Amino acid sequence: MKRSYVRPIIAALRKFEVAVAEVGAQELHGRAEIGVATVAADARHVSEVLDACERLVAGRPEVELLSVRRRWYGDDD
Repeated sequence: MKRSYVRPIIAALRKFEVAVAEVGAQELHGRAEIGVATVAADARHVSEVLDACERLVAGRPEVELLSVRRRWYGDDD
């Protein structure tokens, strides 16, 4: 049942040309953890893409977005 909710969200996120996958909470009923990654030369562009992804998920009536966490990696990492 959970898969029928997660698959369309992952497919919709891919339109932003990001890497996306279910990365956690797979064994928990009614919960999913989805990871999204993108790369760009400009940090502002990365932020815009991730904001759009977050809005897409938050706007889906069948899910409740519980939290969002972002990690930034740069040349020093």
